[in-house]
Amino acid sequence: MSEAVATTLPLPWAVSAEPVGSPVARALLREYYTEVADRYYSLHEGRQSTPEEIDDGLAEYPSADLMPPNGLLLVARHGDEVAGCVGTRLLDARTAELKQMFVRPAKRGLGGADGLLRAAESAALRMGAERMRLDTRLDLTEAVALYRRHGFVEIEAYHDDVYAEIFFEKPLVEG
Repeated sequence: MSEAVATTLPLPWAVSAEPVGSPVARALLREYYTEVADRYYSLHEGRQSTPEEIDDGLAEYPSADLMPPNGLLLVARHGDEVAGCVGTRLLDARTAELKQMFVRPAKRGLGGADGLLRAAESAALRMGAERMRLDTRLDLTEAVALYRRHGFVEIEAYHDDVYAEIFFEKPLVEG
């Protein structure tokens, strides 16, 4: 007589394009911005952000450029749950930029960031990009480690945003 053994398999990840104005996209982008703002304010001012500051930040850094044909917002789902997002947009005919990389805290450590990054690179290639650039802050240590682990190398600043502290680039290759 054989006994049935219960096993738990990891839920699958799926990544797909999402319109920037959709409720899912707006919620994820607000969560992303709230997290990075809270980390900034906590580090520099010992406090959390206010809803008004988040509204102002979302207005100052709009995501409208993450729409085809020169941009894309991708949303990751873990099983049936919305779990994260990433944007990519063309800076010029050969250069894409990675934007708003975010995985909800409860879904971190499960491989979603790796999948989002690979999907963003594939989308950039489909748009004709040969390289991908990004900026981030030094206190976002998990992001810095992720980008380095995926072959991004530090470069000189390519813009002058006050919150950008470190810049990366990676050549994009098919496959």
